[in-house]
Amino acid sequence: MFSELGLSSTVAARLPRLGYQTPTPIQTQAIPLVLSGGDVLARAQTGTGKTAAFGLPMIERMLVQNAAARHTPRGLILVPTRELAAQVHAALTAYAASTRVRVTAIFGGVGMGGQVEALRRGTDIIVATPGRLIDHMARRTVDLAKVEVLTLDEADRMLDMGFLPALRRVLAALPRNRQTLLFSATLSDEVISLSAAFTRNPTRVDVEAAQVVAATVTHQVHRVAADRKREALARILTQHGESQTLVFCRTKRGANRVGEDLADRGVRTGVIHGNKSQNARSRALDDFKAGRVRVLVATDIAARGIDIVQLPLVVNFDLPLVAEDYVHRVGRTGRAGHPGRAVSLASAADAELLRGIGKLVKSPLEFVTAPDGEGSEVRAVTEARVTPGPNPAGRRGAPGRGRRDDWKRGPHTADRHRQRQAPARAR
Repeated sequence: MFSELGLSSTVAARLPRLGYQTPTPIQTQAIPLVLSGGDVLARAQTGTGKTAAFGLPMIERMLVQNAAARHTPRGLILVPTRELAAQVHAALTAYAASTRVRVTAIFGGVGMGGQVEALRRGTDIIVATPGRLIDHMARRTVDLAKVEVLTLDEADRMLDMGFLPALRRVLAALPRNRQTLLFSATLSDEVISLSAAFTRNPTRVDVEAAQVVAATVTHQVHRVAADRKREALARILTQHGESQTLVFCRTKRGANRVGEDLADRGVRTGVIHGNKSQNARSRALDDFKAGRVRVLVATDIAARGIDIVQLPLVVNFDLPLVAEDYVHRVGRTGRAGHPGRAVSLASAADAELLRGIGKLVKSPLEFVTAPDGEGSEVRAVTEARVTPGPNPAGRRGAPGRGRRDDWKRGPHTADRHRQRQAPARAR
């Protein structure tokens, strides 16, 4: 029971109404540690309840306060995308509904007026993307001087090269004597090393370290020539029936083209990426969650902001350039113990990317050749190069290990560099 983890009856009593019956392993291990006040560095699979693992004890801590500190920001949660900010805000608001704890979301793509007013009225916990939070700091509409608990959700993405400058500006405005929590599905050696600069002897929580993707997810790789991927996607969707599907593309333009192609084939489709307005992104996500569209085509902004418990299928139209991003993409399926299926469309050029993915997920990749033989020309090269093997001579930059080395290789170097270096406010 949650009350046995140190949560008060005020917080724990509402959880059964939200569908929380028994704590998950990450919640069982992390909640008492967070309540104790120490720093925590936690890794657990997607869909295992990380938001509650840090959100519930944060709310519990907000209940213990003096009158002078009431509705002054004492908790701060930083996330990499607007969609994830909205999702975490909704979850914490539900957790805190029976308390007087206020939770405010701050992210870009929408006007600042409503956020400024919410901050003026007072809040206890802020859920924010770094770029928009820095905008408020510059306008002096937010005061972080009394923050006691900082949480980095999806810490691996928050600590990669694209977010470090913004993160450092936020950290400089926070009290040094604070509790810092880092939660993610993947934590590379590089991220752990970087985290040492702003944590104090964090306790490691590593749930199912050997399996970064839920065991309920199956992994298929369909061998297909690059110019036949749209036909292969249409065939997979037809075989899958009318169930909802999340399709990931590498670029915004590619997502638009795939979405248009599916719409032309009569498939109810939504598209979400960084060039869409926030209203359009929210509408597409809401339509998908409500079942008004069958397929949502997205770039990686959706890999960390969609929580649909029974989403049965994720398709990688393009493989991600970084193996860790595969974990977050396919983590949208197979959540909360439900079965899930991850299908990737791969050509001969993707063999090295597949090798990195295979080494990271440590699950067998089932290879499928299209019935018309369109992928037969890539069969030999993929089978020869994706079998997981030892890291040659312990090289740090081998596929699936160091993020920066992974994305620097290959013909997409410039595009990946711009993506990683883009300021957080662009998200």
